[in-house]
Amino acid sequence: MINIGIIGGAGYTAGELIRLLINHPDASIQWIHSVSNAGNLITDVHEGLLGETDLVFSADYNLDVIDLLFICSGHGNSQKFIEQNELPEKLKVIDFSQDFRHKSPDNDFVYGLPELNRRQTCTSKYVANPGCFATCIQLGLLPLAKNHLLKSDIMVNAITGSTGAGVKPQATNQFSWRNNNLSIYKPFKHQHLKEIRESLEQLQPSFDAAIDFIPYRGDFARGIFATLVVKTPLDLETLYTFYEDYYREDSFTHVIRRNIDMKQVVNTNKCLLHLEKDGDKLLIVSCIDNLLKGAAGQAVHNMNLIFNLEETVGLCLKPSAF
Repeated sequence: MINIGIIGGAGYTAGELIRLLINHPDASIQWIHSVSNAGNLITDVHEGLLGETDLVFSADYNLDVIDLLFICSGHGNSQKFIEQNELPEKLKVIDFSQDFRHKSPDNDFVYGLPELNRRQTCTSKYVANPGCFATCIQLGLLPLAKNHLLKSDIMVNAITGSTGAGVKPQATNQFSWRNNNLSIYKPFKHQHLKEIRESLEQLQPSFDAAIDFIPYRGDFARGIFATLVVKTPLDLETLYTFYEDYYREDSFTHVIRRNIDMKQVVNTNKCLLHLEKDGDKLLIVSCIDNLLKGAAGQAVHNMNLIFNLEETVGLCLKPSAF
């Protein structure tokens, strides 16, 4: 049994993580830390877990009684936590923030995208969980990078649900603003671009093209739907072969030879990919659930790898039929 502690347990991704862990046959949550909710039932915040757990938020934490720590704090807080606490030698860490996603001699975190770094994750102590947009976009591009086919600028449009903005109230995640509305934010400057570029360069060191990424806020709660356009002279059948070969051993990323939609992945840990070709333009469609494949589900996948479990344990989730 893997004994688990969670720092920052009140957010959307933490709620999904708790839901997965309390139903995971090899996981035992020892404590869930939240200063603002200390003493409250987990179900006071994550009401979808009513009837499934009687766990209570704690103001304290004991790193010596756990095997794995999930850090679900906001960006910048994970690094502070690690600097302020002496981590036991045996303790494994999976961090949800962007604090350790980028390559640096100052940290020994593995970038936890299983479809890219599965072997490294299996032997690592510290894993940086990728960003949600970064996960969706990278999975659409990795097979091209592996075959050194990214030789021109990449156009990306991706739309995410309101949960992508976090649980803290703000103008752009209120129902009255989101409903029947669309908007863009951080065009060409999104923070996930750096980790996307590092992953592509890992497979194709010569990659130096622009990634023109336009993120959209959507009027739905969860999911990411991305379209990517790159130029290549290769025919569609050859490209499908590259994608199918790349993901042949992957449990959650599926290459689909018919059009796909976002509802097929919501509430699952899947990524679906579809390709179309028009002249020298290749269209890649990629969709995931931002809270699962883009966050908590991917983190549990990484946990399974670290502890040498079958990687789909606790993650065989089904989408809604409607």
